[in-house]
Amino acid sequence: MEDGAALLGEIEATGARLARAREEIALRVIGQQEVVDLTLITLLSGGHCLLVGAPGLAKTRLVETLGTVTGLDGARIQFTPDLMPADILGAEVLETAQDGSRAFRFIQGPIFCQLLMADEINRASPRTQSALLQAMQERHVTVAGARRDLPVPFHVLATQNPIEQEGTYPLPEAQLDRFLLQVDVTYPDRAAEREIVLATTGLAESTPSAVFDPASLMAAQQLVRRLPVGEAVVDAILDLVRSARPGEEGASERVNRAVSWGPGPRAAQALMLAVRARALLQGRLAPSLEDVVALARPALKHRMALGFAARAEGQTLESVIDELVDTVTRRAEAA
Repeated sequence: MEDGAALLGEIEATGARLARAREEIALRVIGQQEVVDLTLITLLSGGHCLLVGAPGLAKTRLVETLGTVTGLDGARIQFTPDLMPADILGAEVLETAQDGSRAFRFIQGPIFCQLLMADEINRASPRTQSALLQAMQERHVTVAGARRDLPVPFHVLATQNPIEQEGTYPLPEAQLDRFLLQVDVTYPDRAAEREIVLATTGLAESTPSAVFDPASLMAAQQLVRRLPVGEAVVDAILDLVRSARPGEEGASERVNRAVSWGPGPRAAQALMLAVRARALLQGRLAPSLEDVVALARPALKHRMALGFAARAEGQTLESVIDELVDTVTRRAEAA
């Protein structure tokens, strides 16, 4: 059995480091604390994050700042309709040596990094988007029949503009499922926007410092997996995910009528890791039902779809998820 005192010490030390990381990020990303926290939760969980928001809401700025604060080697790919898989993965080229011999040499693509920013990911064709599938799930790629491992850790932070639809391609469900969380980036409030205007239009801007390095970040990711989770939280996660599937035992009439497809086991895995990471980020020893409530939308929204009739009636996935959360919470409190 693990030493409780040692685990507590690690939790406190990592919590203090995460608090410093949040402070460093706040130097460049103002007024988006929930977005910052959800992105950090994704990294602590060892997963990938989809940032959805209108232009100019600091999505790119956040990813760049995270690369600095976490000490990860980063790369950026600007997704466009003419982007090809080789532009992401790399390719083999035929080289001629001085003695006249020829041999193929593999030139790595930008995916061979620790923190990949996939900017406007829905602008690339499905053929190009599929180049990320193997990398996001298995942490390696196959080029010319050869397996090539990616650096560790490996994270994809993708941005998507939900407003402009011309010249874009919907992300395949299989790729959406590989994102641990979908984070909706909204407009800042007036006070935050005032601070943004003043902080970014002067002669100089604050520069964040590195708080983590790859080794310490991976140690924090391992610590997340060691945090204990109570049976009540596990049951709440399972009840929530399973009740969101139409036709499943326990699914409500509304889910059966409105939802065309629901979340798979990856949703439960994502919630199990994310609730632990949220507890660690807030300096707590174990996750609670409140963590499940807070992370339900980011973990489930991109893993579900409404049917045509439900959309025509004006229903939203957010309202469906909130209703499921309310039901699961009341059931857990009554138990």
